[in-house]
Amino acid sequence: MTQSSAQSSVPFLPFVKPEIDEETIQGVVDVLRSGWITTGPQNQAFEAALSEYCGGRPVRTFNSGTATLEIGLRIAGVGPGDEVITTPASWVSTSNVIYEVGATPVFADIDPLTRNIDLDKLEAAITPRTKAIIPVFLSGLPVDMDRLYAIARQHKLRVIEDAAQAFGASWNGKRIGELGDIVSFSFHANKNLTAIEGGALVLNNEDEAELARKYRLQGITRTGLDGMDCDVLGGKYNLTDVAARVGLGQLKHIERFTLQRRNLAKAYFAGFEGGAAVKLGMGLPHADFANSNWHMFQITLPLEKLTLTRAEFMEQLKERGIGSGVHYPAIHLFTLYRERGFRAGMFPHAERFGATTVTLPLFTLMTEADVARVCHAVNDICTQFAK
Repeated sequence: MTQSSAQSSVPFLPFVKPEIDEETIQGVVDVLRSGWITTGPQNQAFEAALSEYCGGRPVRTFNSGTATLEIGLRIAGVGPGDEVITTPASWVSTSNVIYEVGATPVFADIDPLTRNIDLDKLEAAITPRTKAIIPVFLSGLPVDMDRLYAIARQHKLRVIEDAAQAFGASWNGKRIGELGDIVSFSFHANKNLTAIEGGALVLNNEDEAELARKYRLQGITRTGLDGMDCDVLGGKYNLTDVAARVGLGQLKHIERFTLQRRNLAKAYFAGFEGGAAVKLGMGLPHADFANSNWHMFQITLPLEKLTLTRAEFMEQLKERGIGSGVHYPAIHLFTLYRERGFRAGMFPHAERFGATTVTLPLFTLMTEADVARVCHAVNDICTQFAK
């Protein structure tokens, strides 16, 4: 048997694959048969369960994690003339929403160890126009929450936590969502808890929760059977009951999901230890097994020591039956941002990370044998294409 035919006999290992149990699938069928498939009782139940998970704080669901960030900014009073500090190492929605509310994004470079926003650089970026901070918990690893909120309190800033990837993560024994200011979660298909698409805002009080509800659906408030008013400019961001039922099913398993992901991450570290890739200079993520939910496992390639590009490296993985991704190119190098004055060299750590990172498969349906297969492939490619 040739190498190519041997590889083709091995099932393809995707970058991500959600785990959805039969009870949840049947629950979705029941919702579809009920006739109430848009926002309704399942959504109310999902919000209540999320609130309980987050220590009783008010929660409102939305149709995406992008919507939650934008509405979080609006609830915090951010608008034209304001600046919001965030990281260039994130999905572009993190800073796009700042433009959407009429404010200006200000980037601070990342800490190369954690790959999260460097809090020293964040503090140095504060000006009299700064209104809020959007820290991103990349791959589910929180920033130093104690230091973050000390800075926010000192400078009287609002914090909208981009915890899109951090559901199930914690900080010093407290769940992300239990503490802090406004917290934004995403339930996209690749997240640790999925609702197919969706998101949630964890808020500080019922007034904020009511404002979130208004922003979610055209600013409408209903009074009685025939009364209706609109007193804020809202949008169309509501979550369907079909999606909410998926989220409810996922929430029952979140502790197991997090434990499995941590164990798979540990297997990655063990599989790479002493291997060819690490010896060449391949970078590994920060090994935090207390706080991170291990949403992703991202390596950085030592491209200067390899004879292939990142895209060619990923193609080599694909030929070995392994999927991969890139999370994320530095935001400020996109055309939209270059046209607004950003340029290469402004945030070198984020730029290097964005140019060399590769996301390896990590999901709960994987086994440690799958991890070993990925580690072997990465080491093999690095050996074959070393300069």
